[in-house]
Amino acid sequence: MQIDKPTLEGRLLRRYKRFLADVELDGQDEPLTAHCPNTGSLLGCVPAGAPCVLRDSQDPKRKLRYTLQTVEVDGTWVNVDTGLPNKLVPEAVEAGLVPALRGYDSIRTEVKYGKNSRIDVLLEKEDGARCYVEVKNTTLARGKRALFPDAVTERGRKHLVELMDMVSEGHRAVMFFCVSRADVTSFSPADDIDPAYGTTLREAVEAGVELQAWSTQVTPTSFELGKRLRVVL
Repeated sequence: MQIDKPTLEGRLLRRYKRFLADVELDGQDEPLTAHCPNTGSLLGCVPAGAPCVLRDSQDPKRKLRYTLQTVEVDGTWVNVDTGLPNKLVPEAVEAGLVPALRGYDSIRTEVKYGKNSRIDVLLEKEDGARCYVEVKNTTLARGKRALFPDAVTERGRKHLVELMDMVSEGHRAVMFFCVSRADVTSFSPADDIDPAYGTTLREAVEAGVELQAWSTQVTPTSFELGKRLRVVL
């Protein structure tokens, strides 16, 4: 997918209060404060002074006109915008780029299900068969291994339980880890950060929930599905 808004590059000074980031731009005396669209800790992904990319909403009425989209970490662009994977994955599925998710007649996004939740992607066949796909943006990496989560996530555990419920009702359910960087070859749960999530993820697999983990190719102006990663539980 191509980024459909103008972008500009700068240097990240700091990310703070979860949703704010100060960015230094060439030719400007004062740093620009941008929206950081990520509720996670972004552990290891927001080094001070790192090159970064801002996306211009082109909306002068928005309180924070610019969005922190991408940060360069050790020479690799990492997407930090959690909204982009939710656009990329259904686009890739519709294009047939995910073999395990081919063969469905329709694709819908943000469909209500479970207990006051919305599934990121719902695939359906004309005979009524359904596949529920939950998408998780993944940014943390240690060496060549991607890890999730980067902070304790009760919400993430809830999603796993709801996927297990869908399996128990006779549907397919998939947890799709969209790893927003290209410098990894495998994926694992981050047990040292959230051991409860790792336990629940393994329980979900035992219950029939399928796992997909894919790297991505990230540039300042594009975000594309890369390679399927080996999952190590």
